[in-house]
Amino acid sequence: MDNPQENHAIYDNSRFQHDEARPPPYSPSQGIYPSLPEQTPSYVAVNPQIINTHHTVTAGTPHIMPKTVYYQCLVGKPCRSGGKCLSSSQWCDGVRDCPHGEDEAYCFRLYGTNFILQMYSSSDETWRPVCAESWNINYGKAVCEQIGYKRQDYVSYSQISAGSLASKGYMKLKPGSNYGSSLQKQFTYSNTCSARAVKLQCIACGQSSAAPTTRIVGGTEAVNGAWPWQVSLQVMGNHICGGSIISPYWILSAAHCFETYSSPSLWLVYSGDVSLFQMRFNAGRKVDKIISHEEFSTTSNDNDIALLKLQTPLSFTSRVRPVCLPNIGVNVFPERRAWITGWGTLRSSGSSPDILNQAQVTIYSRQTCNSPWVLDGEVTQTMICAGELRGGVDSCQGDSGGPLVVKDGELWWLAGDTSWGFGCALRNKPGVYGNVTYFINWVYEQMQNN
Repeated sequence: MDNPQENHAIYDNSRFQHDEARPPPYSPSQGIYPSLPEQTPSYVAVNPQIINTHHTVTAGTPHIMPKTVYYQCLVGKPCRSGGKCLSSSQWCDGVRDCPHGEDEAYCFRLYGTNFILQMYSSSDETWRPVCAESWNINYGKAVCEQIGYKRQDYVSYSQISAGSLASKGYMKLKPGSNYGSSLQKQFTYSNTCSARAVKLQCIACGQSSAAPTTRIVGGTEAVNGAWPWQVSLQVMGNHICGGSIISPYWILSAAHCFETYSSPSLWLVYSGDVSLFQMRFNAGRKVDKIISHEEFSTTSNDNDIALLKLQTPLSFTSRVRPVCLPNIGVNVFPERRAWITGWGTLRSSGSSPDILNQAQVTIYSRQTCNSPWVLDGEVTQTMICAGELRGGVDSCQGDSGGPLVVKDGELWWLAGDTSWGFGCALRNKPGVYGNVTYFINWVYEQMQNN
């Protein structure tokens, strides 16, 4: 995680190799990352064509765009397959109209560090806070399950001021509602709310008992409990990649980690200690499924994200806890400080440590990342770049798939998964990470469907 090396391309764990056919530069005018879906919970309507991996996503829309033929809807919004167009009122109406069910998949979300529950209103394509009138624990569990969590992960609900989020009113439970299967049908628009908004915690996440609070240049050894979501992904007793716990059953990592070893039966997931040696005295968790993003590109490293579903759930302790997936409104914007962790090599092609290393980095804007003297147009909207332009701190081989986290409020949020880079810790060559905010709907979709 530290020493600068010679300026040539190095990629963690079989990451793609640069050649002359590099992707076209990304236009800085398209804004800074991460992009935040603020409006329509639907797939993007485009003209009939094959979409390449360097697509442009309309501001405010989720970001799952498979390489399939889409047909433009003159009215309403398209399903992601089958060329079916739905009217705006058919989204989040409690009736599954799209073949893959995406019209009902993203109707609830959590906002900001306070976990304010919002629901999508199809009548005017607006996200509104949910009023706490008549709310109870059963509704909370039902909504968390619909988002993608298991009922047993549920923590609590409470009431909280919605502030400016309520400027366009609330979504409120109808009289006589129940928490049955058609949850979306139970809500209606209301200009007022006699209670406050619902604060909903679907899982206890982002809590660290020993995370550092001071700035560090270069890597240092972590202590137990500092980064309890960090896991080691191993094949035949060898550490291959890192990953992040996001629920008892789910680990988030990088798709490129599983190009060579694609069979779930080959992998074991170790957690609960900063020492690789000590972790091996614990039983590694077997992997049931590996779900790599369907649009992962080995050429550009676009969409470098994967999920592992475990055969048996992790038991949470002070050393084994999930990191928070980034809610809309959480500050993961450029020029803020973040942390990277991993068991990767301490220099390019160097030795790997036994103890988990940690380092503080800066998240940079896409405009900075894609400058000709930095990464020269390589960073797409599915990526984040972070490090230090002066060099000296970075992720390296063996860190792949591991977390890039930020602290906002009192919790830690997963901003990225370690993806690729030029060498390790070189001047003007920050590391590149999968943009987890960009993929948040994809992550929840896999959790819902698996």
